Amino acid sequence: MNNINPDDQARVDAIEKALLARWPENRIAPTLERIAALVDILGSPQLTYPTIHVGGTNGKTTTARMIDSLLFEMGLRTGRFTSPHLESYLERISINGQSIDAKELIFSFNDLSPYLDLMDTKFENPISFFEAMTALAFVAFAEHPIDVGVIEVGMGGQWDATNVVDADVSVITPIGLDHMEYLGNTIAEIAATKAGIIKDQGFVVLAQQTPEAAVQLLRRAAEVGADVAREGLEYSIDSRAIAVGGQLISITGLRGHYDEIFLPLHGKHQASNAAAALIAVEAFFGEQDLDIDAVRAGFANVTSPGRCEIIHRDPTIILDAAHNPHGAKAIADTLQAEFTFDDVTGIVALMADKDALGILQELEPVMNQIIVTTNSSERSMSAADLTKLANQVFGADRVFAADNLTAAIEKAIQDAVRPLSEESLAIVITGSVVTVGEARSAVRKKYAKLTPVGES
Repeated sequence: MNNINPDDQARVDAIEKALLARWPENRIAPTLERIAALVDILGSPQLTYPTIHVGGTNGKTTTARMIDSLLFEMGLRTGRFTSPHLESYLERISINGQSIDAKELIFSFNDLSPYLDLMDTKFENPISFFEAMTALAFVAFAEHPIDVGVIEVGMGGQWDATNVVDADVSVITPIGLDHMEYLGNTIAEIAATKAGIIKDQGFVVLAQQTPEAAVQLLRRAAEVGADVAREGLEYSIDSRAIAVGGQLISITGLRGHYDEIFLPLHGKHQASNAAAALIAVEAFFGEQDLDIDAVRAGFANVTSPGRCEIIHRDPTIILDAAHNPHGAKAIADTLQAEFTFDDVTGIVALMADKDALGILQELEPVMNQIIVTTNSSERSMSAADLTKLANQVFGADRVFAADNLTAAIEKAIQDAVRPLSEESLAIVITGSVVTVGEARSAVRKKYAKLTPVGES
């Protein structure tokens, strides 16, 4: 992904510009009508390979990356579609664990482009950015070709553009309150929408859910005759121990016990994601036993950029894409349980439509001070508005403001220089995927030592 020649890069940039000129990702018309017509005219590429469909509120991308890594270690050619991206939209479409090659992307887009224009004339609303990206992934995977697709839901489930797949296995990670303007104001309403990915006579893996979410998910599974595996019942995490660079876990699955699995990711929630991923792969293979060495290798090779990701040492800089209270609680719990920092500076930039107060309240116990700022999105909450809320939660003496992320990072790094101090210091940058993507680029520029996303 790093070595795109200038001509290809210009074309990749032009394709991105054309896609971004469409309806933005955060604007949704809840219907499958347009995407269904589009894939139909393309010859239904998404039905030419089996798929595993991953929905839920938090942990979808990481779970999809884990499933992908496991399947690849088991000798399958994999295609993974995730969203949003951190630094380049090419990350969203991954083949055999790597971001799609620029030439392959250009080839697939050239095939797709005339159909996008045709569909725009047939419907009142044009094909959106996300619908176009979803179709582009389906086409690229069919052209490669892949053996199995791992498809992450964009938003919701029932009417999400990805829900034109006929998934063999669905996975639903924990459901929380998010995107309420589209999905409903209660966990039950949100769960009912997300349950829409459970397919007729399919198989669904349910990570730990609140009782109100579980009721909706199990109701849908019963209605369509789907088999269900629930964390804590049909499968379980038997043990979890903190290890250098991650954790050591053991899981009881549908077909046996898997022990001594090293997972190079931090946090109890990542163990839960790993268990759901493993069960999804077990269900996908059916009666066939999984090779424990392939399972261990698959997990050992997992990366999850922007999810409690340590991108620099001295000072320790951690990126986490938490953008709702559930995600903020996960990073706070992980910092508390698995690290021993004496002092943590938070850098927070949020979108204006998010539960800022809820996020700040979860972060407050683990952050000694906080620098509030904005990211480059037009949806970003202003530093002034965020400062007011942060003052309520942290108290004004612990809150600082910066005009932009780069300035915030510079301030945090300068403040982390404490001569003669033996304190262990950390800078945690969080609040949204956009924030983390931009911070990643800014830190790379400053230290010029990082490997790009998708190349680890």
